[in-house]
Amino acid sequence: MSVRDRFVRNAGRPGIENIEHPVLELVPMEKRHVREVLEIENVVYPKPWTQRIFTEEVDLMRRGQRLYLVGKIGRQLVGYGGLLFIDDAAHVTNIAVDPSWQHRGIATEMLLELAWRARELGCAALTLEVRHTNSAAQALYRRFGFAPAGVRKRYYENTDDAIVMWCQDIQSAEFAERLKSIEATRP
Repeated sequence: MSVRDRFVRNAGRPGIENIEHPVLELVPMEKRHVREVLEIENVVYPKPWTQRIFTEEVDLMRRGQRLYLVGKIGRQLVGYGGLLFIDDAAHVTNIAVDPSWQHRGIATEMLLELAWRARELGCAALTLEVRHTNSAAQALYRRFGFAPAGVRKRYYENTDDAIVMWCQDIQSAEFAERLKSIEATRP
């Protein structure tokens, strides 16, 4: 399946003045993307992953153990997200958006694509951890049907708790309808 192009609100962002209708293109992450991914990673996470970790994750993609996508608008990499596969579940490893492109639906588009791909690969569930203080991410995940299932104490930087969230039965018709409903409410 080819990755679908996604439309993103312009809202007069600097650097895209000449782009009337910017298009978000989601493509598989490659090693050549890692430098730009790290630029975002280092800004949005207090304890960022290293170049080595991302390079290893890309290598694991080739073996079918991971799936990582990058979001590009024109030549600019604006976000990324990934899945790892455990038994019949897909675990969302990360979803990150360049701060100058946040609040425009890019994370939603990333999660939509990852969820559709997990369904295509036959996964039965999606899971993730989210920082207990990140209410915006928690709201996004609830919109997709994720529900809290537990807490990992001091998971982030050995200080912040993580809420473990699961989305069950992603092969169901109800989950497919949920994804279609989210797609239908795009700006």
